[in-house]
Amino acid sequence: MKVDAFDFDLPRALIADRPAVPRDAARLLEVAETDRDWSVRDLPALLRPGDILVFNDTRVIPAQLSGKRGTATVGITLHKRVAEDRWLAFARPARKLRVGDRIMFAPDFSAEVLEKGEAGEVALGFDRSGAALLEALRQWGHTPLPPYIKRPEGPDARDQADYQTIFAREDGAVAAPTAGLHFTPELLAALDARGVRRATVTLHVGAGTFLPVKVEDLRDHVMHAEIGVIAPAAAEAINAARAAGGRIVAVGTTSLRLLETVADEAGRLHPFSGETDIFITPGYRFKAADLLLTNFHLPRSTLFMLVSAFSGLARMQAAYAHAKAANYRFYSYGDCCLLHREKTS
Repeated sequence: MKVDAFDFDLPRALIADRPAVPRDAARLLEVAETDRDWSVRDLPALLRPGDILVFNDTRVIPAQLSGKRGTATVGITLHKRVAEDRWLAFARPARKLRVGDRIMFAPDFSAEVLEKGEAGEVALGFDRSGAALLEALRQWGHTPLPPYIKRPEGPDARDQADYQTIFAREDGAVAAPTAGLHFTPELLAALDARGVRRATVTLHVGAGTFLPVKVEDLRDHVMHAEIGVIAPAAAEAINAARAAGGRIVAVGTTSLRLLETVADEAGRLHPFSGETDIFITPGYRFKAADLLLTNFHLPRSTLFMLVSAFSGLARMQAAYAHAKAANYRFYSYGDCCLLHREKTS
């Protein structure tokens, strides 16, 4: 397929710069045979007792840094950890960086350029590792907001809380699993009362999720890899829910991608720890997820391709047209939709 099939216009006014307050006050578009408008607070009524919600419990780290190479300022966005002291990152500007250059982020905090890649990517070796590196990032780094959220002065204190789900446990993401941002303790209590189960998996979302698809033919696109974990207890809980007749509801495209990575042909999940670069486009046969709760995505993005594979391209085009006409709020801080999987023969 051609990437142009996934293009659409979106007015800048519909891109959310702040989330709804409270979080579960966001709007929800149910995309099924007929589209229906709801609130996130209506989610318990849209699910059945025995269904299981699968959340991503990754925690966003302060992955944006500003440093100096000599007198020149260098902006760094970490996007994938490759060792306890090494990260792949996007550098701005990257053109003048050389292997062996040292970037100073603070008088006692620095990194060396180990490799240079394409599209501004560099491999950095930091002067510390593990918990010490994470502490330095917390001291000197900033929340890595998506480029479409405009903050001339940079992310603020409110973003530090807003751009983190209430499930965040495992440090390592540089972008939030945004469907999870809509959940509150009150909503979880209502879901519990409804008899809806919960499980968590971990997929450390990388900045590659915001990269545009630059090829014309989807077969030529190289998907970024991300690190994920499904613990044995989570796999067992999800399998048990399905065996009992419950539906698997992936909260976010990150959870869905990880579930589909590990599901066998019968839809059964297995424990997993490793990388996934699964690229889901129309024609993919889903094995695990029955429903998908997700935000509204960018045109020509791998995420819009994924939701089009899940519910059908024509249906998603119609749903997005409805959302635009009804002034839904788009992208990371925006509203969401509950997608029913397209029925296939």
